Amino acid sequence: MPRPQKCRLVCAMPNTNRFSPDRVQNEEPVILRLDEYEAIRLIDYAGLTQAECAVQMEIARTTVTAIYDSARRKLAQSIVEGRPLTIAGGNVQMCKRRAQGHCTHCRCHRVFAKGKDSIS
Repeated sequence: MPRPQKCRLVCAMPNTNRFSPDRVQNEEPVILRLDEYEAIRLIDYAGLTQAECAVQMEIARTTVTAIYDSARRKLAQSIVEGRPLTIAGGNVQMCKRRAQGHCTHCRCHRVFAKGKDSIS
């Protein structure tokens, strides 16, 4: 019996959860899970290392690596095949302290304070 999957901490929902090429021909969307979105946001957008991302999401660095690799494959698939991308699902827990403006547990303040992210 496999070990149960640990919840991943996500700071906020994305502003937009669907992206689509100009000409979509009834293509099945590529589904990017919320934890994959968060890994892309933290590593590529906010500039954190995989180790820092792991601390923030409260998971192992090796798990971040697997999530990040999966997310990159899905992004590439969407772009190369011209398929819509939908961000949804995943075993996540939303950060409740970020909404209150004083999140120190998951260090949202550090990432969002850089001014690089528009997620509110």
